[in-house]
Amino acid sequence: MDLEGNPELASRLCREAQKRLMSRVTQLTDDDVQSPSRLPGWTVGHVMTHLARNADAHARRLSGALSGHDVPKYESGEQQRRTEIEDGATRLAGEIIADLQASMDGLEEIFTQSTAAGWPNGHFLGGGHYGVAGCPAHRLREVEMHHVDLGRGYTPLDWPDEYVAWDLPQLLATIPGRLDSSKGRRLFMAWLAGRGPLDNGTILNPW
Repeated sequence: MDLEGNPELASRLCREAQKRLMSRVTQLTDDDVQSPSRLPGWTVGHVMTHLARNADAHARRLSGALSGHDVPKYESGEQQRRTEIEDGATRLAGEIIADLQASMDGLEEIFTQSTAAGWPNGHFLGGGHYGVAGCPAHRLREVEMHHVDLGRGYTPLDWPDEYVAWDLPQLLATIPGRLDSSKGRRLFMAWLAGRGPLDNGTILNPW
């Protein structure tokens, strides 16, 4: 399944994913958002703030494409991303929740405008590695992965079939570069081919 090439389907799946996410975080308390997430060094508030700023970033790219401008996700690059996450993670729960909702609502409005316009300029890269038509699919990945990272009861078993069908091959393609040793690559390859068990010592570098 090529969700990057089907932004209309990807945007529908993204809307559904964002609705599931909000239904789980709406009642979080101040203590909840300052508790550890499943990501090392990040609280629940870090993850939620990242999801809000990521929604803004995709909206920025899609809005630019609507007006014929090829713009990046973050105007000041990776440093802007890190600063915004750190600055926003310590806010009260109500502020973080409202911010996330507003950012996702804004992105969904851009989805509606993009649908009406026929998803123009889908080839614009914005300095990244995928065209702007792929924004809904990549936003879907962010929401599904980080919903799990929140550690609030959503698990990989809850991921929609359409998402898994798209992203599993994407992740499999990253494996050769994430296995450091010659032995590790061979044992993993043998397991994929049904030629042996998965070695307990296999370690994939972070993706």
